[in-house]
Order: sequence, then C-alpha cells, then structure tokens
Amino acid sequence: MTGVARIYRWEIAKLAAQKRTLLGLGGASIVPVIFVVVLQIQSGGPNDVPLGRYIRDSGLVTPFVVLLFMSIWGLPLIAALVAGDIVAAESHNGTLKTILTRSRDRGQVFVGKVLASFTYTTLVVFAMGLIGVAAGSIAWGFNPFTSLSGTRVSAGTGFALLLVSLAVYLVPLLAIASFGLFLSTTTRNSAGSVVGTLMWALLMQLIGVLPGTETIRPYLLGTQFDAWHGLLRTPTDWSPIVRALWLSALYAGIPLAVAYLVFLRRDVAGD
Repeated sequence: MTGVARIYRWEIAKLAAQKRTLLGLGGASIVPVIFVVVLQIQSGGPNDVPLGRYIRDSGLVTPFVVLLFMSIWGLPLIAALVAGDIVAAESHNGTLKTILTRSRDRGQVFVGKVLASFTYTTLVVFAMGLIGVAAGSIAWGFNPFTSLSGTRVSAGTGFALLLVSLAVYLVPLLAIASFGLFLSTTTRNSAGSVVGTLMWALLMQLIGVLPGTETIRPYLLGTQFDAWHGLLRTPTDWSPIVRALWLSALYAGIPLAVAYLVFLRRDVAGD
C-alpha cells in the first residue's frame, strides 16, 4: 500500500500541473456561476426540467438543475479529458517506458493512476455542486425548497440531500472514467481515447431516447445519471439508486479489469 500511496501522490501532482486538468476543473466551477448570472439577467427559467420552476426559491436548487444540464456531455467530457489521457499521454511522451522499467510494481502503477483519475472526477463533481450552492445562495438565499414530490425540504436537509445526490451521480461518471482508462491503456492514443470515451457516453444517452429501447433503458449507463432523482422524492425511491450502484460497478469493473491485464503485459520495448 505504501507503493500505491507514493504513486498516487505523484499522479495527483502531475495532474495538478497539467493545463487540461485545470481547464476541466475551472469549467465545472464556472458553469453554475454563469448559469446564475444568466438567470439574474433574464426573467424566465428552465421550467421544463425537474426542479427548474423552483430555481429562484433557493440557492440549493441551482446545483441540481446545473447537474441535469451537464449530465449529457459536460461532466463526462471533463472526466474523459483526464481518464483518456492519464496512460496514453505517457506512452506518447515515452515516459511510461521509464516508469515500467523501474522497480515499481506494474499493478501499483495502474492502481495509482486509477485512484488519481477517480479523485479528479470526484473533485470536479463536488466543486460544481458546492460552487453552485454558493452562487445560487448569493442570488436567492439558502432557503428551503420543494422536492420532486412537492414536499418542502428544509435547507439543512436539502444540503445533505445535495451531497448524497452528487455522490450517487458520481458513481456512473466513474464508470465513464473507467472506460476512458481502458481506452487510454489499450489504444495508447490520448486524443482518440478522450474522443472515444465521450462518444461512448453520448451513445449510452442516445440509445436511451430511441423508440423501442424501453426494455433495456433501465440498464443503460446513461439512465443511471438520473438515479439521484430518487433522493428528492417522498418517500425516497431507492430502486434506481440501488440499480445504478450495481450496474455502474459492472460498467466500470469490466473495462478496468481488461485495462489492468493489458497494463500488466505491456510491451515496454514497443512504447
């Protein structure tokens, strides 16, 4: 574990020094601020989305609504920027060969990269949520709001529900990051891995809206991004949340397992 921790810290340090990392984090942080500013300028609102009609009741509603808009491509793209690059970039630059020829265990190197990618994805999601609360609260106050079931939720309970909702949303997003790690490891092409990961995420969304897919829709990865809605119902609807947990684990576990095996058998001389 000491080796994994050391590699993990090194990977985090490398991510912190990369422009695309800061760009993704900055983008996730600025979107809710822009969203609030636009709504302050105009009188209308996103009334056609869940909770949209209550956007001006409480700043707590802001991150929930922004999450709906960023679920389709925004946050998956940000996750793909790092996950699709974290192995492939080193292959392209020739630095991975140096790492793998040292006394480091290949499994530890891979786990360190996975943990760093997951940490970044988690930071992005919660940064968006917390900054959204701050921006929305400045504009409309930190007040109770109306849930999806029409019941009033206190500010304290609403904030707790927000944190749990972000965690539930994060689970399928980590599955997207896992697919990015798979492409990054197997293709050794950074740009291709990032684009391929985003296309995979969009494909899951597209299949879900096609007619005739009703029977498989609950099991598509894209559907799991809406599982957090169950937390905002009274009583709490745990069914989509539980399904999102085990399905996302499958969507993440299979590509990670394949990527791990490929990484262990990596041809160092060919890098």
